[in-house]
Amino acid sequence: MLSRLVLVSGSALKNSGSFGACVVQASRSLHSSSQSLAPVPPLPEKGGKVRHGIFPEELFTLLYPKTGVTGPYVLGTGLLLYLLSKEIYVINHETFAAASIGAVIIYGIKKFGPNVAAFADKLNEEKVAKAQEVKELAITSLAQAIEDEKKEQWRAEGRQMLFDAKRNNVAMLLEINYRERLHMVTNEVKKRLNYQVELQNLQRRMEQEHMVNWVEQNVIKSITPQQEKESIAKCISDLKVLAKATQARATV
Repeated sequence: MLSRLVLVSGSALKNSGSFGACVVQASRSLHSSSQSLAPVPPLPEKGGKVRHGIFPEELFTLLYPKTGVTGPYVLGTGLLLYLLSKEIYVINHETFAAASIGAVIIYGIKKFGPNVAAFADKLNEEKVAKAQEVKELAITSLAQAIEDEKKEQWRAEGRQMLFDAKRNNVAMLLEINYRERLHMVTNEVKKRLNYQVELQNLQRRMEQEHMVNWVEQNVIKSITPQQEKESIAKCISDLKVLAKATQARATV
């Protein structure tokens, strides 16, 4: 009966042109609108509140201002009686089968639901814990990478100062090398000048000695034997005079 009702209602909706246009328009809007590019909101971890296992709390909240507390129950009961009285829904063997299946499902949910929910929550918590651990490891590794990057940037900034210090050291080495070579050139030039001065002094001294020797030899050659005897006698007489004068001074 339920299957026939679904087929009849589906064919009736299919034959209606306005509903088909609405379906096409809705499908187009779902596939071509800008909302399809929007981020999907996260799914809620827990479902909304329901009454009697299947009826959402929002239905009672919606009807409460107009019908009061008993309004939804009266509406549901009247709708059920209307469906049964008009034979829109006919009770047959499928109804009893559906009721039996529903009772079994409800019993299974009431009996095993908490245990299955606890097991599912445990699995979910384990997955969340693993995901959180992976997330924390990723955050730790990324934080370490950030610290390493900051350290490398600090080293890169200090590298410029290191290069400046190396440039200064190279400049100082070049300056020291230049001054050492300049000092070496100065010493070499000084040695050459001292050599020239010594050479000129030696030449002058040898010329003087040669001149003295030449004059002395010429003087000796110009003295005759007679002049030599007279000069010796003169020297002896001068020596005697000096000796007497010295003795006179000593007695006085």
